[in-house]
Amino acid sequence: QVQLVESGGGLVQAGDSLRLSCAASSRTFSSYVIGWFRQAPGKEREFVSSISWSGASTYYRDSVKGRFNISRDNAKNTVYLQMNSLKPEDTAVYYCAADLGSAWPQGEYAYWGQGTQVTVYS
Repeated sequence: QVQLVESGGGLVQAGDSLRLSCAASSRTFSSYVIGWFRQAPGKEREFVSSISWSGASTYYRDSVKGRFNISRDNAKNTVYLQMNSLKPEDTAVYYCAADLGSAWPQGEYAYWGQGTQVTVYS
């Protein structure tokens, strides 16, 4: 089992950047694929990005390609989501999620964090 804690959200202006972090408790962090999801008010949760066990493979939803970058540091048990050129439509609660692999790349992840709010104003 793994516990996840997100951080780094905030209130920013359109065009600004934020870096989200997802810190995991597990000693076997490298055994998990990690995904980022988001949920805006009144909308369903949607996939944003995911990264494989070693970080060699990454996936992004089309609307964030070229603006967001996911990375992981297995020595620090942390995954990052660098978000650049933020837009108001990126406003949402962002969640990180972990899975041993069956959910790769954007399926039903087993473990979830509490989320961090990202608000982008124009």
